[in-house]
Amino acid sequence: MESKFFIVSPLEQFEIIPLISLPFGFFDFSITNQTIILSLIIFFITTFFFSCLNQQKQSLFIIPHRWQSVIEFIYSFILSMVSDNIDGKKNQMFFPLVFTVFLFVLSMNLIGLIPYSYTVTSHAIVTFSFSILIFIGINIICVRTHGLTFFSMFVPSGTSVVLALILVPIELFSYAFKPLSLGVRLFCNMMAGHTLLKVFAGFAWSLMSFTGVLFLMHYIPLLVLIPLFGLELGVAMIQSFVFSLLICIQINDALNLH
Repeated sequence: MESKFFIVSPLEQFEIIPLISLPFGFFDFSITNQTIILSLIIFFITTFFFSCLNQQKQSLFIIPHRWQSVIEFIYSFILSMVSDNIDGKKNQMFFPLVFTVFLFVLSMNLIGLIPYSYTVTSHAIVTFSFSILIFIGINIICVRTHGLTFFSMFVPSGTSVVLALILVPIELFSYAFKPLSLGVRLFCNMMAGHTLLKVFAGFAWSLMSFTGVLFLMHYIPLLVLIPLFGLELGVAMIQSFVFSLLICIQINDALNLH
């Protein structure tokens, strides 16, 4: 007897599905699965932090409990990263930005590992928009700090006029592509990892529809999924760290005109 099964594309997990349609002229404010996941992330992060507060004194506990220890570890980790990669006395001024970005990206990456969930960072428009907005903010800070001296970072010191005509366009081109490379790195890593997980899971599911030896072979892709899931968990954490680290480097270049 022949078994029938449907081949589902591994890219279907990245589809944005409108749940409540809210068109408004040329704009679309529809609530989608992406909207729900982003709202849940904000809710969980807020709840997580408030759960660590002593409600009577509105401060952290003197003797930290398990969740507060996690926050303190992340806090010290990000603070060390900011101090090591941003030179100057005002480096800690950017700690709230880097800390928030790290937690937000980490949450978006991790929630996508939950079965039947949605990976927000698997969409290029999300990662590009996020990185470009941060890039614009960094440049605004740089211009307000240095004024027109900001443009000196595109001209290496000791460069002749003739050589500057060649180097300045190259420097401007590479500088403009910083937010794009930042967004592409996060988008590609998350999309590729989740696609690979879906491919192996779909392969195992397809083999389960058969009988005999083919049915027993479905355990092979299932066993492969275990280390792949652990690898994707590590990638989600590493990409959050890399994203935050590159933001620190961009802030340092803008403040010190490197």
